[in-house]
Amino acid sequence: MSGIKLLVGLGNPGEKYQTTRHNAGFWWLDQLAAATNSKLALDTKFFGVAGKLNPTHNLSQTQDTWLLKPTTFMNASGKAVAALANYYKILPAQILVIHDELDLPPDSVKLKKGGGHGGHNGLKDIAAALGTKDFWRLRLGIGHPGDRNEVINFVLKAPLKDEQTAINHCIDESMQIVPHLLSGDFETAMLKLHTKK
Repeated sequence: MSGIKLLVGLGNPGEKYQTTRHNAGFWWLDQLAAATNSKLALDTKFFGVAGKLNPTHNLSQTQDTWLLKPTTFMNASGKAVAALANYYKILPAQILVIHDELDLPPDSVKLKKGGGHGGHNGLKDIAAALGTKDFWRLRLGIGHPGDRNEVINFVLKAPLKDEQTAINHCIDESMQIVPHLLSGDFETAMLKLHTKK
């Protein structure tokens, strides 16, 4: 079983969106890059900020693993993902997309493979660009405003202080499963992530 070779954090580029709930995937990727001292830089051929994951003492991956933050805006995320995946011949099953998830509360984070997009335009566009829904997703809960008409407004606003604390905690927690994701041990990753301590 091959491990993850491409980690994609979803969000919108620009300062205006930096602290908004929709950028939870960016926060996650930034934290991983900082923790592993991985260098990310704007790469126009991949329509995003990209770089190689720096293997650290606790990440003993033998293969190259890429990090990507699309700068295409959320609704066109697939363009960046497909560009990098095609270039390095990375299969959909070797891709992990980290994104904000309305259907989970801010203190929840879940890992799954495939499934629908749940109205998430970033996921929808990636599935269309890859021609399959069969990629991995790390779903960072941001909660739901309770009204469908409020969703756009809600995801483009910053979380409340306690929500932000909960999201940050989930990001920290999910960092622990990265070695399992890279080695392809998804069962252990899910077990670790989904078992509440």
